[in-house]
Amino acid sequence: MNILSAEKISKAYSEKILLNEISLGISDEDRIGLIGINGTGKSTLLKIIAGVENIDGGRIITGSSVTIGYLSQNPVFEDDATVLQQVFKGNAPDMMLINEYEAKTVLTRLGFSDFDLKVGILSGGQKKRIALATALITPSDLLILDEPTNQLDSDTVDWLEKYLNNRKGALLMVTHDRYFLGRVCNRIIELDNGKLYSYQANYQKYLEMKAEREESDQSSEKRRQSLLRKELEWIKRGARARQTKQKARIDRFQTLKEDKPAEAYEDIEINVGTARLGKKIIELDHVGKDYSGNKVIDDFSYMVSRDDRVGILGPNGSGKSTLLKIMAGRLEPDRGAVISGKTVKVGIFTQENDEMDESMRVIDYIRNESEYLTTSEGMLSASQLLERFLFPPNVQWTPVSKLSGGEKRRLYLLQILMSAPNIILLDEPTNDLDIQTLTILENYLDSFKGAVIAVSHDRFFLDRIVDKLFILDGNGSIKQFQGNYSEYRENSLQMDSSVKNSNAATNNKMYVRKDRPIKFTFKEQIEYEQIDELISCLEKEINDLNNKIVDASSDYERLQKLLSMRESLEMQLNEKMERWVYLNELAEAIGRIRKETC
Repeated sequence: MNILSAEKISKAYSEKILLNEISLGISDEDRIGLIGINGTGKSTLLKIIAGVENIDGGRIITGSSVTIGYLSQNPVFEDDATVLQQVFKGNAPDMMLINEYEAKTVLTRLGFSDFDLKVGILSGGQKKRIALATALITPSDLLILDEPTNQLDSDTVDWLEKYLNNRKGALLMVTHDRYFLGRVCNRIIELDNGKLYSYQANYQKYLEMKAEREESDQSSEKRRQSLLRKELEWIKRGARARQTKQKARIDRFQTLKEDKPAEAYEDIEINVGTARLGKKIIELDHVGKDYSGNKVIDDFSYMVSRDDRVGILGPNGSGKSTLLKIMAGRLEPDRGAVISGKTVKVGIFTQENDEMDESMRVIDYIRNESEYLTTSEGMLSASQLLERFLFPPNVQWTPVSKLSGGEKRRLYLLQILMSAPNIILLDEPTNDLDIQTLTILENYLDSFKGAVIAVSHDRFFLDRIVDKLFILDGNGSIKQFQGNYSEYRENSLQMDSSVKNSNAATNNKMYVRKDRPIKFTFKEQIEYEQIDELISCLEKEINDLNNKIVDASSDYERLQKLLSMRESLEMQLNEKMERWVYLNELAEAIGRIRKETC
């Protein structure tokens, strides 16, 4: 069922046209991923559909009872509100009472344990997660999310995938997490040069369909160019037909001439040079760092090699950015030493863009690093490199402050690469960079002759560029794993499965002997007769606890005790179910033997 229609929507800022009479229909089963290069108007389109941005032309039609939830990139917060109060800001008291348990559950999964913390003391990432919790628990027919995976660690993104897949209702979101797009979305819409292209597919299938569309567009353009040449020849020869036919043909020539397709974005080429790298690179010698008495990094030693491709994983606040800044020499360790080689030239891409002077013009910001750069093609000017990074000449002379968040990140990346580093440190590079820029960055890193160390929660990015992981546990310990993210996850799941199987085998030793005859022992016979009733009682206790949990939603301490009790009962139930399977299989085997004997 269609719940929202956008008809011929137009939007422009000054001379820049973001949306050019685009149309879009959203049904109640759509899970839409909106993609496109930064600065094309993705967030603007979300705001328009959410009703928080005006349009220049067209109209939005929604059903009378359709409700829309919205997570913006820049939500508004009240510093004096508690975490829980902020989540329910603007909601009716009865909704707060009904949803408090769900809110606390979602907040816990998003990394909050103290719901009475004041919002004003929280980091930007924590505030964004509060806004995400608000969007998730607020009932809506259409949920709109702008970059929901930013500031989330890998485990939380996994949880969010499952949450959204189990949620009823339509979903529209902007995200650059390609695994997330592939696992959550059933439709991709691409915003390109003011036009909207829709693909009824997940991200992987979209890539195939887009390639087919572009191939078709190229064929159409070749036919247009051929017709244009013929018409031009006719115009040059002069008119030989009657005046009416002559005018019609001239009109057709003008139509063909004006019917030029929108220019496709060229690939961003990153083939800048690198400084020479000697044998001595970066060595961390028993490094330690504490914050407020807590060990974030404890006695960590590592020698960076020339061809290192390392990803850094860990929950939020575990010290990933701290480790990167220590490596870069921007932060002194409390213990140990960091030794860098004389030829080491570090380029560090941080999360904050702190050093970006937004009053500067775009081209001056790049020229401030270097006027020219040596590449495999020779010397390129700052202006030429900006064009390759999708900053056309008319944009190069605008202030940095006029750029979108994603465009600033792209400009910041170019400035770092312009310095020709031989060690690249990346702190959450996938935040706010569009998929095309990420793809080209990944291709560049493939051929980069130097070490690359990246903090990232983007599983696709980690799989593409790293072959080693540092895993921080938040208590100072750093483990190393040889492999990419998917290999690490698979290894972790296998280890968890091995532990469970080992425990199950240990538990069953008391019940099974290899040399025993196939029959019930006296205790097993009693257990077999009683186990159905025991399972039924456990299920009833869990159901009663669920009711108590709902009633205790306003009493957090009691709620935690009840949740702990439920977890214990569920473990008992799982054990009983395993015993039920074993005892019933044994009963069937005994029955078969009796039949064969008779």
